[in-house]
Amino acid sequence: MPELPEVETVRRGLAPVMEGRRILSALARRPDLRWPLPERFAERLAGRRVAGLGRRAKYLLADLEPEGAAPAEVLVMHLGMSGSFRVEAGEDTHTPGAFHLPRGAAGPHDHVVLSLEGGAEVIYNDPRRFGAMLLVPRIALDEHPLFRELGPEPLGNAFDAVRLAAALAGRRTSLKAALLDQKVVAGLGNIYVCEALHRAGLSPERPAASLVTPAGRPTARARRLVETIGAVLEEAIAAGGSTLRDHARVDGTLGYFQHTFRAYDREGSACTMPGCHGTIARLVQGGRSTFYCATCQR
Repeated sequence: MPELPEVETVRRGLAPVMEGRRILSALARRPDLRWPLPERFAERLAGRRVAGLGRRAKYLLADLEPEGAAPAEVLVMHLGMSGSFRVEAGEDTHTPGAFHLPRGAAGPHDHVVLSLEGGAEVIYNDPRRFGAMLLVPRIALDEHPLFRELGPEPLGNAFDAVRLAAALAGRRTSLKAALLDQKVVAGLGNIYVCEALHRAGLSPERPAASLVTPAGRPTARARRLVETIGAVLEEAIAAGGSTLRDHARVDGTLGYFQHTFRAYDREGSACTMPGCHGTIARLVQGGRSTFYCATCQR
């Protein structure tokens, strides 16, 4: 499942094509993806101008201006496990993102096509159909079931050590499980939680509440973890996201952050933390693989 850096990479690739452009026509080649497409989906998109393209957690958000009697709405898009966007503009074809494995063949898995002002087409391809597209009134977006309980964005000003401590106080789960909870912090997934915990020197099995003082304040570990999460995500975005499994950048080139993984998917390799002579191990938490160094992560 794409995590925040992958989705942000796709957003940045699509923004120059979509922002400020009108959707001249839309084509939905099937009635559903993971969930049924909205009623009159293609009709409601046609003629709408994309005021901006944003991201919340792992969702892409196309802000649609009002058109006639149509209110301001947001086209909410999720890539699922195998979804991707392809941009076609004349002879120029590229994929916003960049994918490690070949994308689904054009045609059979091209489920949604947006024809934009200026001649470009944005095509959503999804072989497994675990992605989603919804239309939500802009005024109701924050209260939509997908968004109303999301935690702060890890790269935003609202996410700091104090906010993290408040979310972790009294929790009996492991630190890794807590960070995967989208109510604690939005957009993090297995890959970047493993990386952040390793770089912060924190055990994934450490009790989440151990980062909070008896008075409810963040410990030094909590402050270090917040800084590390931001650094790891920024580095991954700059590298174009990870190219594991199905992810790809918009321009079709491979991202390369996975070449700098220090823990994830490195079981049996020497730990790269300076002065550490440990080995990266793997354990299963909540059905997911965790990669960590028992020597330097405490």
